[in-house]
Amino acid sequence: MITVLITPNRIHISGHANTAPRGLDIACAAVSALTLTLIRGLKEIAQIALFESVAAGNICIEWQTINDTGKALVDTWFLGLCGVATEYPVIEFL
Repeated sequence: MITVLITPNRIHISGHANTAPRGLDIACAAVSALTLTLIRGLKEIAQIALFESVAAGNICIEWQTINDTGKALVDTWFLGLCGVATEYPVIEFL
């Protein structure tokens, strides 16, 4: 199970989908790709200073302030995760 915790200044994702062997799990790969793209977009497009921690099965993103562009990126990321969760019901939102 992948757990996603979203607060106003933080996103924390942990766990594994376990729908296939590690390294071959398409649900984990989708969540990782979406989240790593979010980090890059927040930094490079929205110009937001982030604290980020990225490790296998554990990603944490934190910010002090977020602008409208950053909010739009987070909303788009969330839509992507909801799409993955529809296809692979292994994501739990908290």
